[in-house]
Amino acid sequence: MIGMPVPTYDFKSAFNDRYSAITKKMLRVLSDNSRVSLSDLSKTLGVSRMTARSKLNRIEKELSLAYTVELSESTLGIVGQHLIMVKFDSKPDYGHISKLLSQSHIPQLAVSVKGNYDLMIYAVSTSTKEYAHWDKSMQILLSKYGVNWKSSEVVHKQLGFFPLRDVLLDRLNIPKDHLAMLKILHSNSRTSFRQISKDLGMHFNTVAYNFNKLLKKGYIKRFTITMGKPDFVSLMSFFSKYRPKEGYEASSSQARKAFTSDDPNSLISRYLICAPLIGSYDFFTIGAFDDYNTAYQNDVMYHKTTFKDHGVNLVYGEIDNILLGKLPIRSIDTKKEYNKIVWNTEDTV
Repeated sequence: MIGMPVPTYDFKSAFNDRYSAITKKMLRVLSDNSRVSLSDLSKTLGVSRMTARSKLNRIEKELSLAYTVELSESTLGIVGQHLIMVKFDSKPDYGHISKLLSQSHIPQLAVSVKGNYDLMIYAVSTSTKEYAHWDKSMQILLSKYGVNWKSSEVVHKQLGFFPLRDVLLDRLNIPKDHLAMLKILHSNSRTSFRQISKDLGMHFNTVAYNFNKLLKKGYIKRFTITMGKPDFVSLMSFFSKYRPKEGYEASSSQARKAFTSDDPNSLISRYLICAPLIGSYDFFTIGAFDDYNTAYQNDVMYHKTTFKDHGVNLVYGEIDNILLGKLPIRSIDTKKEYNKIVWNTEDTV
């Protein structure tokens, strides 16, 4: 099948050139392990501790760097993960919507979007009944705006993660001693044992022991970071639906090459989220690009062309504002992350 050229690993983005190679490497290291010590970080970067500390202070401020944990939702007892696309008939009051969403522990992320739809929500639940009740309730509460609500269940995340809110952790069946430490690390994954000991009124050795127990429980997949949405980056999101037929696997393979094509020393990963879905749509992604036009050509049009023989229906838009939660803006080796998944011929994109 003839399609658009697949982006290669030397595909450059202007936003990746705004910072030095050392700073970009620092972000990659912290994305992989945000608890790395300053000494080890300086050795990895080949700079002094003072220089490492100075650069870290700078990006913490300029990029709104936050240290957190990537949690294992299945281990935490979360059985339902949904991505919701909402289109309104009339102009919505996003302040009102943000307030409504914040009153529940189910939505973890909500962003306003400029494009084919107006709102994207990531929601999780511990049961089908819990999600169904919230889903219907939200549609009723938003009905005054003329809501077109389409929900899809997340099969798994091929790339990226959605940070969870603290209010959700309080509702999960997590032992109290584990929960207290988990919430501290979730808020700041670089918190030292000494500080945790002080915060919890717990002996240092007990903190170390419980920390190891927490890791063995499997709640934490990775100590990582998030960044604020930079002004110089366009975040494009889209939902797609297909009518697969012969040759679909080849199209999927070509699409994977695009999703794993990235600047090897990126400030921000090109693709933050890639997830197959079941329901209203079959696939969802968020990608970071220099501007809207670049995002449209290299993301939306590329995907439409790649799946043109499979009746692709795609809705897209540029993320405008974060109404609730945090976006997982960070720097990871997308090819390495993608290849952790064991693929088979039944896998979708």
